[in-house]
Amino acid sequence: MDSRLQTYVVEDNPTIRENLIGTLEELTCTTVVGFTDNEQQARDWLRDHADEWHLAIVDLFLKQGSGLGILQACQSRKPGQTVVVLSNYATPDIRRRCAEFGVDAVFDKSNEIDALVDFCIRQAAALRPPGDA
Repeated sequence: MDSRLQTYVVEDNPTIRENLIGTLEELTCTTVVGFTDNEQQARDWLRDHADEWHLAIVDLFLKQGSGLGILQACQSRKPGQTVVVLSNYATPDIRRRCAEFGVDAVFDKSNEIDALVDFCIRQAAALRPPGDA
């Protein structure tokens, strides 16, 4: 079984999305299995491919829909599936609302990308069988 962190990305800015995917795939043991820029496609993909992802990275403000709707849909995700928010608006209020939806972590795009990378490294390591380096 592939021990790479199967990741789905929801980000409506193509430049940010491409840079994020490149960074995660280069620096972490991550494979991006899909991406979208809107709420409905994300909700549909995450539901229809429930066995194909470990991590969803969700931006809150999208061109169509809202990341909050995705977070709400992910409340019924499987054990072992992780949802994080990557947003320019990681205010205390937003962090509280995300916690209410069961989000595992919130990262600010402006200054917490390194923390997101570290988080992904830890998540990927947790997928590896014991003794597998």
